[in-house]
Amino acid sequence: MKPIEAVKALHVITGLGVGGAEQQLRLLLRHMPMRCDVLTLTNPGPVAEGLRADGVRVVHLGMRGNRDLGAVPRLVRFIRRGRYDLVHTHLYRACVYGRLAARLAGTGATVATEHSLGEGEIEGRPLSGGVRALYLASERLGAATVAVSDTVAARLEGWGVPAARVHVVPNGIEAVRFRFDEGVRRATRARTGLPERAFVVGGVGRLVPGKRFDVLVRAVAALPGAHLLLAGDGPERAGLRRLAAELGAQSRIHLLGERDPLGDSADGRTPGIPALLAAMDVFVSPSREEAFGLAVVEALAA
Repeated sequence: MKPIEAVKALHVITGLGVGGAEQQLRLLLRHMPMRCDVLTLTNPGPVAEGLRADGVRVVHLGMRGNRDLGAVPRLVRFIRRGRYDLVHTHLYRACVYGRLAARLAGTGATVATEHSLGEGEIEGRPLSGGVRALYLASERLGAATVAVSDTVAARLEGWGVPAARVHVVPNGIEAVRFRFDEGVRRATRARTGLPERAFVVGGVGRLVPGKRFDVLVRAVAALPGAHLLLAGDGPERAGLRRLAAELGAQSRIHLLGERDPLGDSADGRTPGIPALLAAMDVFVSPSREEAFGLAVVEALAA
């Protein structure tokens, strides 16, 4: 058996835009004792840039959609050329394609982490019978599945995944990064144009319907003088901006776009999530459901 330092691992993920699973992968790799490469099927977004800054090799497979079956042989060839001892998959599409490719490539061990399994959907995809059947069929090709919470583990077991194959490893954060600092609070408020003594409500996450940030916009708009800091991007951004204008609160609703989950921008001009949390008085997560709720844990640490 190889010593852990000699093991070569490949992490396969659906995309590398800003999100909880992507953030967890970057944080995980900062603490792994083995050599790790990352292959993203689609969207080599901001987290890919962060991984490369951390010294991690990131490769984009260029998958064109859910039914791009040509991705399988491309992935098999990549795994074989890399001679990986372990393939670790993250997110639904990567788990389905990655576990199959790893089996065809003859990889010694395959592990998957289930980040986003809800009661009625997985990563925003409705849990149809076909989605569930495909997930279960690919799950059997791996050695084990990591669940990020007891709730996710219970859902997997309810689907029929044997309990012995499910291992709960809760999401983690580097708590020291989020430690509250009064100086950071004042500086961040100044950089974001907030009155020093304003009551500030905050939210962090992808701007998609399931996060229900429209509820948060309406709530803050109804609070005279209150401001909202909303960090994240997605298809709901334009609609949230229109809603704020309709409610006459556009000057108090600050849609900040994507921000680095682990710190400020390299030039120090754009506050990252830790600094934004320090600037908030109240953090709100109005999501319909969360598999873990990583942003809530970060807010608690702040």
